[in-house]
Amino acid sequence: GKNRAGEDRVQRRGRKDSASKQFAEEVLKAHNDYRKKHGVPPLKLCKKLNRGAQQYAEELATTRVLKHSSESANGKCGENLAWASYDQPGKDVADRWYSEIKNYSFQNPGFSSGTGHFTAMVWKNTKKMGVGKASASDGSTFVVARYDPAGNVVNPGYYEENVLPPRK
Repeated sequence: GKNRAGEDRVQRRGRKDSASKQFAEEVLKAHNDYRKKHGVPPLKLCKKLNRGAQQYAEELATTRVLKHSSESANGKCGENLAWASYDQPGKDVADRWYSEIKNYSFQNPGFSSGTGHFTAMVWKNTKKMGVGKASASDGSTFVVARYDPAGNVVNPGYYEENVLPPRK
């Protein structure tokens, strides 16, 4: 019947367009494994942040321009973005962001464009995150992670307090 077709359509669309719960949880788990290494509390997924991240991922997949959202620019949330030419697994995205640790100086802490994904991930004061993923027509994927409260706050002393070196 009509209802059945409607359901099928929704499910199909859901698979392609939304960061499945599984994908979001994979990204979350990778974040929390890394956060544990740095001795900071785990993040929790937030429905509202998931929704915003998903909407923005879909926008990016349409425009195919990787740029930060106005929400992140005005400090409402922190935001990490990733693009790949294929359907990227959640752990790969998190690993790529975290790999910036090699460029971070714990002796000389602060913001730099080459380490901002890493510092957002392990920022001690961040409590919640949301994840979105969308595919462009060419099969490439855009991933958006949103953080609340936002990390990478450049006030004096904030990096020292929030970006802790990994525990031995």
